[in-house]
Amino acid sequence: MSVALLVPRGLDTRATGGNVYDRHLRAGLVARGWTVATHELDPGDPVPVDGLLLVDSLVASWAAGTLLGSGARAVPLVHMLFGTPGERELLAAAPAVVTTSAWTRSQVLAHRSVDPRRVVVAVPGTDRARLGSPSATGGNLLCVGTLTPSKGQHVLLEALARCGTGGWTCTLVGATDVDPDYVDELHKAAADAGITDRVTFTGALDRRELEDAYRAADAVVLPTLAESYGMVVTESLAHGVPVIASAVGGVPEALGEVAGAHPGMLVRPDDPDALATALDRWLNDAVLRTWLRRTAWQRIATLPRWEATAAAVARALEGAG
Repeated sequence: MSVALLVPRGLDTRATGGNVYDRHLRAGLVARGWTVATHELDPGDPVPVDGLLLVDSLVASWAAGTLLGSGARAVPLVHMLFGTPGERELLAAAPAVVTTSAWTRSQVLAHRSVDPRRVVVAVPGTDRARLGSPSATGGNLLCVGTLTPSKGQHVLLEALARCGTGGWTCTLVGATDVDPDYVDELHKAAADAGITDRVTFTGALDRRELEDAYRAADAVVLPTLAESYGMVVTESLAHGVPVIASAVGGVPEALGEVAGAHPGMLVRPDDPDALATALDRWLNDAVLRTWLRRTAWQRIATLPRWEATAAAVARALEGAG
């Protein structure tokens, strides 16, 4: 079978979660015998409408009118919802819908015109990774995500300012070119709090550099304000690194459970006090750190794999074809 994959321009050059997912999915479908024609699009570009289409939700947010008007067999691949009328109409008309988390599926089904039997969940997979070597103090903190307000790095810096200046360092990894004004605000916040010597901004890293960052981390902090899943969470756990994250969207789903307990800590989003309390517990409770590391290691065995992601999407496409 064949499918046209419609994705935002920059699929192979920008390391966003959606792009990583789309690249792995494309490879997984090809491995299953599919012919995949990739179309990287910007708003205003001609939109392919022939044959079976798998449409990244960012493309669908501005191309829905064209897809609907042409009667295209378009299967939305929903990383996130944008809430536009065209998007809602496209979801209702689609022969199948793929969501990247159960939480996102619940948001899609909030539109009553969408048949739940047509909505398939295909969560992001994980790559096998080498475990890191945790430090004795647990003070090597890592935050991974594009530096934008929705990722909440300002919340993290405010929380770190309340943790004092001893026993920790924090590395913030992520592209700095999306919202330069926000990046300037983060640097100013770190300076005003007197923690510039403990906070490092690396910019975007390549795959090997990011692997090294995960392996060097004692804990990964995800202070996001909105997240449909949270691939950073599962990537952290794949390295055996516990996660301290906002309890928002699909993050609890990504974190998962081991024997009824999370392999990390969940805190209220956009709440520096709550995050500071969690960080303080992590930094000052060696027993807690040991337990969370153990549950993170145990979680590795149940993390989803990319082969399963591709299999779920293939089933949805076969049903839509």
